[in-house]
Amino acid sequence: MSKTTTPKKPSKSKATQTPTVDLSLADVYGQVRVVIERVSPELDGGRFPIKAIPGDTIQVEADIFADGHDYVSARLLYRAPHEKHWHESPMHKLENDRWAGAFSVEQVGRYQYTLEAWVDHIGSWQHELDLKVRDGQRVTSELLAGATLAEGMAHRAGGSPTGDTAGNAHDQAELFRIAELFRNPDAYDQAVQVALGDAFHQLAEQYPERQHPARYSRELGVEVDRAKAGFSTWYCLFPRSASMTEGKHGTFRDVERLLPRIAGMGFDVLYLPPIHPIGTAHRKGKNNSVTCLPGEPGVPYGIGSPEGGHDAIHPELGTVEDFKHLIAIARNYDMEVAMDLAIQCSPDHPWATEHPEWFKKRPDGSIQYAENPPKKYQDIYPVWFETEDWRNLWIEMKRVLLLWASWGVRIVRVDNPHTKPFAFWEWVIAEVKKEFPDMIFLSEAFTRPKVMQQLAKRGFAHSYTYYTWRNSKTELMEYMTELTATNGQPDAMRYYFRPNFWPTTHDINPYILQSGHEPQFLIRYFLAATLSSNYGIYGPSFELMEHVPNAGKEEFLNSEKYEIKHWDWDRTNKLTYLITLTNRIRRENPALQQTNNLTFCRIDDDHIMAYLKTAGDNRLLTIVNMDAYNRRAGMVQVPIWQLGIDGNTTYVVHDLLTGARYNWKGEWNYVELDPYMLPMHLFRIEL
Repeated sequence: MSKTTTPKKPSKSKATQTPTVDLSLADVYGQVRVVIERVSPELDGGRFPIKAIPGDTIQVEADIFADGHDYVSARLLYRAPHEKHWHESPMHKLENDRWAGAFSVEQVGRYQYTLEAWVDHIGSWQHELDLKVRDGQRVTSELLAGATLAEGMAHRAGGSPTGDTAGNAHDQAELFRIAELFRNPDAYDQAVQVALGDAFHQLAEQYPERQHPARYSRELGVEVDRAKAGFSTWYCLFPRSASMTEGKHGTFRDVERLLPRIAGMGFDVLYLPPIHPIGTAHRKGKNNSVTCLPGEPGVPYGIGSPEGGHDAIHPELGTVEDFKHLIAIARNYDMEVAMDLAIQCSPDHPWATEHPEWFKKRPDGSIQYAENPPKKYQDIYPVWFETEDWRNLWIEMKRVLLLWASWGVRIVRVDNPHTKPFAFWEWVIAEVKKEFPDMIFLSEAFTRPKVMQQLAKRGFAHSYTYYTWRNSKTELMEYMTELTATNGQPDAMRYYFRPNFWPTTHDINPYILQSGHEPQFLIRYFLAATLSSNYGIYGPSFELMEHVPNAGKEEFLNSEKYEIKHWDWDRTNKLTYLITLTNRIRRENPALQQTNNLTFCRIDDDHIMAYLKTAGDNRLLTIVNMDAYNRRAGMVQVPIWQLGIDGNTTYVVHDLLTGARYNWKGEWNYVELDPYMLPMHLFRIEL
């Protein structure tokens, strides 16, 4: 049998074949002509939110441009927590295709923002029309095109078909009238005048033609904390040292008796180191001695005993109800009580027996105590976050924080957060703030810069800083610039890192203060209180200028961490007076309630630092002699151009510390400061 074959169809030549083209990308972006890039602020590609407090204005910039010569319009889109629809704020062009816009945040929670831009056909039409009219050309045809644009604006003025956008009947009627005018050849001159007028331009801004808009690829975040995150004044106090009777363990009731004094000095946060039961196993004695004598109280950071752990109160301080009473009484003085979260345990902590898997074991099966070589903390077990049972550990820490919140605590200082996972902090802070959005967390992390910055990004509202070790004028100016300037960086620290300045802490006795020289204490205190809107002091120790070191170390001899102190609560001195006065000035002057509004002023002395802070009409010039031993003088340059002061205008600088007033004129003026009298001026500039 012969085979039959079906003849093949002749194939098309290569020249006649239809090419296969992947237009999937073009379908999305083919007619989008505008580019949006280099948005600022933007943290890690939008991974983390920036920070703000209610009333802040969020300034946003971006590079926005299109091909060709057409005009571009842009809007900043934003929405408050739980809102579905975007609000819009106009953006304006700066230079070199850089655009800027702003919006205000008014409530606590997570805001979002992004950008949208498009080719502005109406603006381009107006611009070209203006050029042709100036050249003497007749623009009848162009007006007809404008009529079509005006009709489109009129339809948009009528509102959206879905009803999401309300209409404006007056504007709609006016735009239809303008369209008719543009088509009327007998009203040519009037039509040209209207087309180029401000009123039509404003209508075009209000009802733009958004063909093929470009939307920025990311929705960015703003975490808005309550006002105290931006401005606070901390006082650290060990409650066990609050007794008026020497040798007696203090109680919460003793602390209540001190509240009028502390509030009278102007403090609004009372920070208490751990107030939980203290273990007895390997308890440390005076000056961190491994031998604990009978009656020695132990270290509050050795948390936990058979009486309880992080969810219990040291019985000699009082009960949970006593602590709640302290919180309530403190509120009567406009103060809040901050607790200290130290995620570590004494060997007697209930977790050590109930959850031994939460602690790292040595090869011999014993639990590894804490070390920070060469330091050893035999009385403390660090919690091991690499445990297989990490989920339950995280849940337990959340439970503890929510319990504290139920007691009335809304501020938590976290001890050594850099030794726990970043992911844990991001999770637990977010979880707690779901139920208590007014919670504030302070990171006590004296560690590497990038680690400190990461903790701030992960949710800490406040951060300890290197202020304690920045002593010279140059060091401080460089550090403050790092903290507050943008330098064109979309992820600059000012957007997310809120510094909290402390001259000393119960852990740190800096070398610069170990001489006990009074002017040095005045200087270090005053710089902290005026450079940063958030600062704190280690209570009576700093007030009374305690300074004797543990030889060769930045630690206190006879540290309060290891023993109960008896303080003379009735004693006052020059530093007490300066603290009280400065805190009052901080409350009365909005310029000191911000950190990032800082401008350094030139002065011809390497030991005098001058800086300006402004908030509206409140303008403060601070000048500090940083030489604690010698009188210093120099000419300071006041940036009068920044203040709107003419070079020939006489203005008053009112020293808020002494009450003195001086008449100054022009940029350069003379100052002189004696550290043994008062090593600083705090001038309010008054016209």
